Amino acid sequence: MIIDIILLSIAFVALVIGTITDIKTREVPDWVNFSLIFAGLGLRLIYSAAMSDWRYLLHGIAGFGAFVALGYLMFYTGQWGGGDSKMMMGLGALMGLKFELNPVPLLLVFLFNVLLVGAVYGIVYSLVLAAKNWKKFVRNFKDTLGSRQMVRLRKMKFAILIVLAAIVILLLKKINIDFLSICVLAALAMFAYLSIYLIIFIKAVENAAMFKLIPPEKLTEGDWIAKDVVVDGKKIVGPKDLGIDREQIKQLIALKKKGKVKKVKVKYGIPFVPSFLAAFVLSLLFGAWWLAMF
Repeated sequence: MIIDIILLSIAFVALVIGTITDIKTREVPDWVNFSLIFAGLGLRLIYSAAMSDWRYLLHGIAGFGAFVALGYLMFYTGQWGGGDSKMMMGLGALMGLKFELNPVPLLLVFLFNVLLVGAVYGIVYSLVLAAKNWKKFVRNFKDTLGSRQMVRLRKMKFAILIVLAAIVILLLKKINIDFLSICVLAALAMFAYLSIYLIIFIKAVENAAMFKLIPPEKLTEGDWIAKDVVVDGKKIVGPKDLGIDREQIKQLIALKKKGKVKKVKVKYGIPFVPSFLAAFVLSLLFGAWWLAMF
């Protein structure tokens, strides 16, 4: 339908703009994200009213709601910044979520591709950051690896791995299983154990390259505050906010002039919007391409 083409075109243009600004400034302007939400729900409302078919609006509300939940989950687990999360909310409103599984809804196809492309993109980007900040990265990696928490976790995972291996060996004696399946099980077990080193790697990259102390006047709207800023017992801004806003920046600047705030700890995450754009194009061109593997 023409309305679908219009909505997807808006999403594509917004993703291109968001990619450029995310790479240049590590931020996605709020006007872009909120425009996506208003355009998605607004156009769907107009179309539904004109066609007397309210399912189209409901699809948009469902897509928006699903990606609101996803955005908050990814933000509060430290995977995405506020701009990334709000961008996904807007895309959810534009693409909508149809109440059917055949064919697979575009929103679900896009989500799977985002997770796949984002994982590869994030690892490559992290490797680049580690290389650029090699000395700090190595120091942080060693400190994290040797921490009590990580040593305890590694021992626990190793013990669980041994128990699971013993169970698998006992099962293999009772059931007929081919060599390829054995290799797959062994690979999965090894990946499960080695995943702890991936966690340590990501944590070391964050500590070495993603945290900076910034004076209030150099903050920009949407910056991800890494530590609560509390003045006179009142919280000004903190990690739970979806990025700092203009009023909070003005308050911090005023407090600095009074000598109550010097610098603010900010986390500069990986600019994920480029991976959103790649996943969006991949979804439009190839759809649920991964289903062909099964």
